Amino acid sequence: MNRNKLRIGPIWLIAFAVLAPTLGSSASYAEAAPAAGQKIILGTSPDYPPYESVDAKNNGEIIGMDIDIARYIADRLGYKLEIAPMDFNGLIAALQTGRVDFVMSAMSVTDERKKSVAFSDSYYAARNTIVSKKTNGFYSVDQLSGKVVGAQLGSIQDLFADTIPGASHKKLNKIADLIQELNTGRIDAAIVEDAVAIDMVSANPGLTINFLPAEEDDNGYAVAFPLKSGLVDDFNRVLAEMQTNGELQKIIDKWFADMEPSNNGSSGSLNIDFRVLEGYVPYILKGIYVTLLFTLVSALLGLIWGTILSLFKISSIRPLQWFATAYTSVFRGTPLLVQLTLIYYATPQLTGFDIPALLAAGLAFGLNSAAYLSETIRGGIMAVDKGQREAAIALGVPYRKMMARIIFPQALRHILPALVNEFVALLKESSLVSVIGVTELMRRADVVRASTFRSFEALLLVAAIYYVLVLVLTSLARVLERRLRRSD
Repeated sequence: MNRNKLRIGPIWLIAFAVLAPTLGSSASYAEAAPAAGQKIILGTSPDYPPYESVDAKNNGEIIGMDIDIARYIADRLGYKLEIAPMDFNGLIAALQTGRVDFVMSAMSVTDERKKSVAFSDSYYAARNTIVSKKTNGFYSVDQLSGKVVGAQLGSIQDLFADTIPGASHKKLNKIADLIQELNTGRIDAAIVEDAVAIDMVSANPGLTINFLPAEEDDNGYAVAFPLKSGLVDDFNRVLAEMQTNGELQKIIDKWFADMEPSNNGSSGSLNIDFRVLEGYVPYILKGIYVTLLFTLVSALLGLIWGTILSLFKISSIRPLQWFATAYTSVFRGTPLLVQLTLIYYATPQLTGFDIPALLAAGLAFGLNSAAYLSETIRGGIMAVDKGQREAAIALGVPYRKMMARIIFPQALRHILPALVNEFVALLKESSLVSVIGVTELMRRADVVRASTFRSFEALLLVAAIYYVLVLVLTSLARVLERRLRRSD
């Protein structure tokens, strides 16, 4: 690879972070509608039942009212529908960077969002609802003055909560997080949408709900598209057809057959009842493979690239030293989460390559790990007695053979504990990749939390799995370390 390109890489990553909003707002990835028979990609956040959720007890398929509507429209227009799950607050970015063709995720039409995306006609209108504890229920907005009110980040309820006079506003990523904060008393009330509120109370009888009057300027939920998308008119035509022939109401009735909360849920107290995980454990366990695969790919990339960077740093060639130093500075000086989202969203916009989420995660973590490992490996090389190198040179041993057979084996003995620590960190930090939709352990735990509206049980199970994986990794490292010592 050209060295100049390597030196420019981190610079354009930083530049993109500054320019991304401008680039995204002017992009028009889908000015012409795809031809019939082609694939169109739906972006959604499947943690908001009954609109979209993961059927974790069965085949892990994404289901819900929005999904049924999307499938019907895609079928009528002759498209093959593909669903791309991701966090709600990343949906608009996915539209702007061309990762998805449209978004359906109980997304309300607002003037602010209209500046970034195009909307279809509304297909459903919901009511804002106050959820609070039965022991201290709130039944009007006026009662929330001076209280701490929670809402899901990026939702229309998030915007509504900002307008409550005298209330403190706490923004959280997941509906399940709102329930946890309610049960622990960190927030006094949550503002959610009516159907979601009913499911919350059904699973947590210690909570109560109160429906708020519909807002006069509420435009309801609609399909979101990139600006100037050629799909808007086609979707509006099918939505109008669905309203006329009753298909839209049929789908709504399917998912909203009972709009009254039931009392078959578990207690809303802080007790732990692992029975709520019945049927979900196999779904969670499938995430182990993805987590281990991601960790292995990241570790190999980090080790190989970190070794190369360490050689650059001890090289007598100044440009290589400058590059390795600058690379380490950039990747150690910027948050890993920023690097991950930049690689995931910037790659398709700048190169046209629709990088898979798992590949983007492996690259981000591998490149970041390499920056740290390069210092560790360099320290291990420098810790090898200089006499070893001088003796090899005196015997005429070529540089590559000297490094591979003499220096590196000895350096490995010095840095093995540090390498194990880095790999353990990679394994645990893999939970971050859930933000771009990789279905590893943490993402699957979030899905279960969204389905059961309980957090402790799923999180404790995932924590136990991570702990066992770390124990296995450290045990293997001890075996390797003992063998290396015996070979001295």
